[in-house]
Amino acid sequence: MRVTSKGQVTIPRNVRQQLGIFPQSEVEFVVEGNTVILRTVTGETSRGKKLVETLRGRATVRMTTDEIMALTRGER
Repeated sequence: MRVTSKGQVTIPRNVRQQLGIFPQSEVEFVVEGNTVILRTVTGETSRGKKLVETLRGRATVRMTTDEIMALTRGER
């Protein structure tokens, strides 16, 4: 298996099936010495969940959904 110029490799089908890796699955690489471990990320530790938890409660402006939608649409 070769690594592309972008640092990409193809995970063989049998490995994806064994690990339950599907399109849009999140995986992580763990380096232990000269060994790299590929594992799926569980829902509790997913990147998206970490981001939401980091940002939760940081907003400084209180707006309703209608106000936000009007702002994104360029309405006044």
